[in-house]
Amino acid sequence: MDKETEERLKLHSAGATILNSTRFDTLVSHVNSTQLEAAFIKKWAVPFYMTIDRYYDLSWVEEIKKIKKEITPEITLQLLGDFNWRTRLVGAYFSAVKGFDEQIDIIGTHFLKSEVCCVGHIYALVLAFFNNEKSIRYLEDYLNYYLEKPELPFDQYDALEALFYLDKVNGTTNFKKHLLAWEKFQNKGIELSMRQAKFSLQYIEGESNKEKFLKEFSEMKVDLNIDSTLFEEKIRILKELNEFEP
Repeated sequence: MDKETEERLKLHSAGATILNSTRFDTLVSHVNSTQLEAAFIKKWAVPFYMTIDRYYDLSWVEEIKKIKKEITPEITLQLLGDFNWRTRLVGAYFSAVKGFDEQIDIIGTHFLKSEVCCVGHIYALVLAFFNNEKSIRYLEDYLNYYLEKPELPFDQYDALEALFYLDKVNGTTNFKKHLLAWEKFQNKGIELSMRQAKFSLQYIEGESNKEKFLKEFSEMKVDLNIDSTLFEEKIRILKELNEFEP
């Protein structure tokens, strides 16, 4: 395996599945100067990155309570500074658990740059949890840019859900400002999906199978509704963890 391919595979494993350029590229990300040790990752990331945000089984909540006292700003900074979705997810969540609002800029910058996949929904949740002018600004900036990028379907819904929730608790109307862009984003997404579906027809055997395949895509519709019930439960659990005294 050549060096370039090996490096690309490492990036893919870390979560950099789409290499894209955005207007946020010039923002400076928080990055560790050295690689995390395996023992550190084993203790702080491995037990949590696949369980945090799993709401059909809340056993992970009790596990976080057990180690909450040990979580320091240095630990969350190391997790957030690692170029990997797994460590960044845990770092962002732990930052909210401990109320480290001085790390909002780090989390917000990671969210805007979208360097790795599988963690944006947690960034949006954490920014909503902090619920201050700065965290809301990051959500707004994300939506102002990424709702204009249907070719980059990242975490637009999660950011909208966070803003919708914040409007409910703050008595604001920020969500409404993005409704038209959200509708256009979905319409363009449906158009792109149909285009991809038609291209894929060449790989499907049988006319009836092709018709069935196309029918599924043709029935896609724009849905502007946001149900924040689960999001509110996620915030409740975060608040419970944040207020828990070990």
